[in-house]
Amino acid sequence: MSKTYADFLTTRRQSAGGDGFEPLWLPDWLYDFQRSLVEWALLKGRAAIFADCGLGKTPMLLAWAEQVSRHTNGRVLIIAPLAVSNQIEREGGKFGVEVGVSKDGKPHGKITATNYERLHKCDPADYVGVVCDEASILKHWSGKRQKQVTRFMSKMRYRLLCTATPAPNDFIEMGTSSEALGYLNHSAMLETFYRQITDDEKRRRATDDDIIHSKRLSWRVIQSIGQYALKAHAFEPFWSWVSSWARACRKPSDIGPFDDSRFVLPPLNRHDHTVIPRTPPEGYLFTIPAFGLNQERAERRRTIDERAELTAQLADHDDHAIVWCQLNDEADAIEQAIPDAIQVKGTQSLEHKEELLASFLSGDSRVLVTKAKIAGLGLNMQHCNHAITFVDHSYEKFYQSIRRCWRFGQKRAVRLDVIATEGEINVRKNMDRKQKLADTMFDSIVAFMNRPESVEGLQPQQQTEIPQWMYSSRK
Repeated sequence: MSKTYADFLTTRRQSAGGDGFEPLWLPDWLYDFQRSLVEWALLKGRAAIFADCGLGKTPMLLAWAEQVSRHTNGRVLIIAPLAVSNQIEREGGKFGVEVGVSKDGKPHGKITATNYERLHKCDPADYVGVVCDEASILKHWSGKRQKQVTRFMSKMRYRLLCTATPAPNDFIEMGTSSEALGYLNHSAMLETFYRQITDDEKRRRATDDDIIHSKRLSWRVIQSIGQYALKAHAFEPFWSWVSSWARACRKPSDIGPFDDSRFVLPPLNRHDHTVIPRTPPEGYLFTIPAFGLNQERAERRRTIDERAELTAQLADHDDHAIVWCQLNDEADAIEQAIPDAIQVKGTQSLEHKEELLASFLSGDSRVLVTKAKIAGLGLNMQHCNHAITFVDHSYEKFYQSIRRCWRFGQKRAVRLDVIATEGEINVRKNMDRKQKLADTMFDSIVAFMNRPESVEGLQPQQQTEIPQWMYSSRK
């Protein structure tokens, strides 16, 4: 039989599109804009919802999972960060959706929740659908977790990604979300929409600060910075393509004529602090800006005592507070400096981490000291309105850690203390740059998502006969 090239590619790629269905009903406990997003995601079958913190991603993913389970009479797996699976179970009970938490990898009812750390115990054959909560964990295209989750989802018929910060630092990271959903993979996305920036163009674009900074970096590192840029004609097609499988909103009115009055954030009062080291770096008369990760780490390590003292002063009150750290020694010093603080760290077992996080979430512990990569995703900490953090190159960590407290549902003004040393000027600048990129990304998706371009339209359309041996090679 004659086959087209498009037919051949269909046999080679992940599950094809058009797997969605129209829900017979949606629960009354969804807000109108949530109902619209869930209905769209079910019609797509494989979709991403990029909704800001506090807009109700948990009730949306619960409604989506329940509808998929009812439609197929099969099981749905929800993958979430540490301790968030228990939170999803509690939310499910509140909304009348039965969710079982799995720690051994076996399904627990029609809808099962587990942590990313336990995904290796699960069998994809047990499920017809999967939800990735806080799916920005997939952003690193070469990361171990990204590859593990993408492989797990690769033949799943129904897929949903939920996160508040999709690819905040770099647009090309959108390729990892697309690949996990079974659309264009990372390489195909680059080939379709991006071009590689030449060394000459990098030099022309470089500012004086860039040149000074680059002189301190190795050539390999310089080559890896800003490798790609959108093709001149591809800006609109790229965002139209993204909006064909993703919906983004920072407030309900972003996706239609919906009321924003229930989703107004309280004030965020940010206070920037600069730590003055007691002594300059070895070999220097005074502190100079750090260049490169090695110098920045050294700057943080030599100021641990000063940073811990300042943090203890800021947290010296009777209310709850959370301290987001970067170094193990730094976290240990802060825990010792604050008498009633508890610390969640990587060396603890998963069970012990969950117990400590539950203690803080219930209000039994006043101050939590931890890292953003441990507890910075998914947890609701509206009972706490004071966050202390340090400058970081990762905008996602910075944003997510703030939004644990400063989210829709928070009733009080939130105090945010951001600590930097004299030598971390470049880190602060990089944080501000990435915040602008994140705002641009959200604006672009919102602007184009009402006129999406179908991803199938990007598939080859040429009618070409394929030799029979190419099919036989698959056997």
